[in-house]
Amino acid sequence: MIGTYSYRVHGAGCFFTSHNGTEIDVDFAADRSEIFDLWRLRCYGRSLPQPHDPTDQDLRSAVESLKPLLADVRPGWFSVAEAKASA
Repeated sequence: MIGTYSYRVHGAGCFFTSHNGTEIDVDFAADRSEIFDLWRLRCYGRSLPQPHDPTDQDLRSAVESLKPLLADVRPGWFSVAEAKASA
């Protein structure tokens, strides 16, 4: 248990479940950063207290709109972009 989340480590990552049933599933890249795909985003949306089931196009558009904050890891997989150091 981490805070209000329980977790289960699986082959390539970790599955978190909150006390209200919200689910977050991530895999780990070779550098141990957390990565996710559109399927995992959809599962997260469906698990929210007020479920949301976006279309594939909605998910792709959302990811594209967040490109400055998200990085492509490999086709269809994303991670949070590294913060750039201030000069």
